[in-house]
This record gives sequence, C-alpha cells and structure tokens, in this order.
Amino acid sequence: MSNNVEQRPAASDQAYDRIRHDIVNGVLKEHERLTEQALAKRLGLSRTPIREAISRLVHEGFVERQGGYSTRVAQFSTDETEQIFQLRLLLEGYAARRAATFASDTQIKSLRQLANTMTACTPPRSAEDYDTIARANEAFHRLICEAARSPRVTALLTVAVDVGLVAKTYRLYSEQALMRSCQHHHELVDAIASRSPQWAESVMSSHILAAQATAQENTADKENDSAATSLKDVG
Repeated sequence: MSNNVEQRPAASDQAYDRIRHDIVNGVLKEHERLTEQALAKRLGLSRTPIREAISRLVHEGFVERQGGYSTRVAQFSTDETEQIFQLRLLLEGYAARRAATFASDTQIKSLRQLANTMTACTPPRSAEDYDTIARANEAFHRLICEAARSPRVTALLTVAVDVGLVAKTYRLYSEQALMRSCQHHHELVDAIASRSPQWAESVMSSHILAAQATAQENTADKENDSAATSLKDVG
C-alpha cells in the first residue's frame, strides 16, 4: 500500500468525534437519552464503535450512565459546577506554578502555538471554530500539567476535571469573555517562559475564576428555567 494513501480514522474515533461535536454544539441537549441503536443509525456505523465512543465520552464527562445501560448527555448542577472549578483552581494553579519552573523550551513553544491557534479562531465564526478552540484549550491545559512534572497532580486532575463541562463552557462565552480567555493563555505562556511561578499561578487563578463565573451563571439560568417550567406544568 502506498505511503501517500491517507488512513481513515477508526470507526470508534469517528463516532467519538461526531457525538462529541454534537454535544458541545448543542445538537444533543443536556440530559437527552442516548441509545446505541439510534446513534448507529444516524451516524451510519455499527453499534460496537458507538459503544466504545460512549464509554470514552462517559470517562471524559460528556455523557453519564444511569440505571442499567441507560446513558444521557451529562447535566451539571450549580453545586457540581462549583466543585469542579474549585478543584481546578487548586490543582491547576499549582500545576502552573510548577510548570514555570520545570517546563522545557519545547513545551513552552507548543503552549505558545496552542495559544495562537485559539486566538486565530476568536471570535469564532462557525461550529468548527468552537471545536478548534475547545480542543486547543484541552491540549493547552494538559500540556501545562505535563510540564509541571508531577504524576500525582496529573492523576488528581484526570479524576477532578470534567472535560465535557470545560469544552461546553466555550459555547457560553461572550466575544469579550473569549478575548479575555485568549489573553490569559498568552499571559500564562509569558509567565512560564519568564520562570515566574507566582505570576503563572496568579494568571491561572484569574483564568479559572472567569470561566467559573460564566459556567455558573449559565447553570443557574437553566435551573431557574427548569423550575419555572415545572411550576407552569403544575399550574
């Protein structure tokens, strides 16, 4: 086989990418029930890759399992959202502090490239731009964690940080909030490149607190809307 022939992604990767895209972009709504059969028919794939994709999405927090084999798009309460961001504040602030000491020049270069990628897509003009921002953001924060050279912090963040919530948060940002987020990413790179742990931790804290405010505001609005709908139905 020619080396020039582009290899198609595995079916499970295709399923993962398409379901993730639909969750992040609101095509699949919070708490919407997901079935392997319906997804397989919609995506034109067999149920096995759908099952593998759902397992991966459950692990990352995009999907939640309920009784039996029932799965739904993840929904976050105000309290759960607050817990996630408070854990991020503690763990990622510490990771940024260590990254300012231990990050390699190659890692700093990669962080700057990811920050530039996010800036290039801001303000987003399409669903693809939102996807690019969300994925670059995930890679950016993961790289800071790797640069911290602390397997313990990495393990804690893997458990504590809900990628699904973070990715979906970007869809809620105003243009001004997105610009502020981009500035935070660039300043984080500058702080790490300057080998200034306190500066890096401070910027990371501001970055996460700003994201928390946006996520909590949206979650509270949804809970209020849900409560109002329930009262209307009762009345």
